[in-house]
Amino acid sequence: MIKLQFSFDIEILNNRTMIKKITLFAMLLGSLGLFSQKYDGLALTPPMGWNSWNHFACDVSEDMIREMADAMVKTGMKDAGYEYINIDDCWHGKRDSLGFIHPDPVRFPNGMKALADYVHSKGLKLGIYSDAGWQTCGGHPGSRGFEYQDAQQYAKWGIDYLKYDWCNTDGLKSEGAYLTMRQALKAAGRPIVFSICEWGDTEPWKWAQDVGHLWRTTGDIYNCFDCVYDHGTWNSWGVLQILDLRDNDSLRKVAGPGHWNDPDMMEIGNGMTLSEDRSHFSLWCMLAAPLIAGNDLRQMSKETTEILTNPHAVSVNQDSLGIQAYKHGVIGGVDVWVKPLASNEFAVCFLNRSINEATIEFNWKDNPLDDTFSGKKADFGKDTFEIFNVWENKTLGNTKKSLKATIQGHDVLFVKLKK
Repeated sequence: MIKLQFSFDIEILNNRTMIKKITLFAMLLGSLGLFSQKYDGLALTPPMGWNSWNHFACDVSEDMIREMADAMVKTGMKDAGYEYINIDDCWHGKRDSLGFIHPDPVRFPNGMKALADYVHSKGLKLGIYSDAGWQTCGGHPGSRGFEYQDAQQYAKWGIDYLKYDWCNTDGLKSEGAYLTMRQALKAAGRPIVFSICEWGDTEPWKWAQDVGHLWRTTGDIYNCFDCVYDHGTWNSWGVLQILDLRDNDSLRKVAGPGHWNDPDMMEIGNGMTLSEDRSHFSLWCMLAAPLIAGNDLRQMSKETTEILTNPHAVSVNQDSLGIQAYKHGVIGGVDVWVKPLASNEFAVCFLNRSINEATIEFNWKDNPLDDTFSGKKADFGKDTFEIFNVWENKTLGNTKKSLKATIQGHDVLFVKLKK
């Protein structure tokens, strides 16, 4: 066995030649297979946190990020399981003479290390953003050609999560570009959750399981439940459009602990109706999606906070099996989604896609559950389950009788079946 041992301090490197040698050495180690895998043991359940982009876009600063960390603790989100405070695009300053990236000195006057230390002091983790191209989507320095230096810088700062975008990547192939950053992160020596964000264009669910911890399956979401925003050369998608863009039966077979499908960050609290926010959160919980909030945590309404921190909904998302829901069928115009859970239990979400209310009668005995992927089954002629209403926090009887309910437009009936 070859044993390699080396150490260095970035701060004492004082010439480009040394930087090149260190970077080439790290790349050589990667090519030898010594850093051939992503960090294991991370994101064993879907990551939970907050990201700046949906609400703030490029308006990010050190003070705002500190306030978000404070709010995550104060509102009870930390206690509910949220842990990542993620800075999206536009935090960047310039690269120094050695090629190392630095934050904008006006927006982040104390630097990223001090900010990471503050976030960590709250019992939270700090995430950051970069891009596989020459520039980020917002026109700031990308990581192309600087992957190993950027990874070393993130590790030095104490970063815990990297969202890696796909703008300005002419001539690059996504799998190779993301492999390069994966190797760089591993070589840097700090466990960092790696979030792949190439919008599902090259079907990352087919190649990214050993590359990243989560991968985007669609283009960008925006705060609408059922609509498409045409930007001219690309579209943003509403919640229902995100739900329908990909073949869920194929996607769910590649998701699980440490490798998740990512239908993008959440828009809860950003302008949709209460019913739509509730449906949005229910679906993301059912899909075992990362729960990354995108609103202003400092100014949440009581209703928004209650949605994001509902312990029964969160427990469905964070279930240890890590099984993504499947579409059982449609009854009375209402979608029926089923998610197998640990302890031989199930979550069932009845989604009313219409703007009009819908009345359903669901006969459990006529609808046995049989998930061939997970092997989980429920024969309601033999097995009886208690029906627990996730949003109303009450029991609705059991599966011996049909479930009758009226569901408002763009709303859900979200239940857990308990033995």
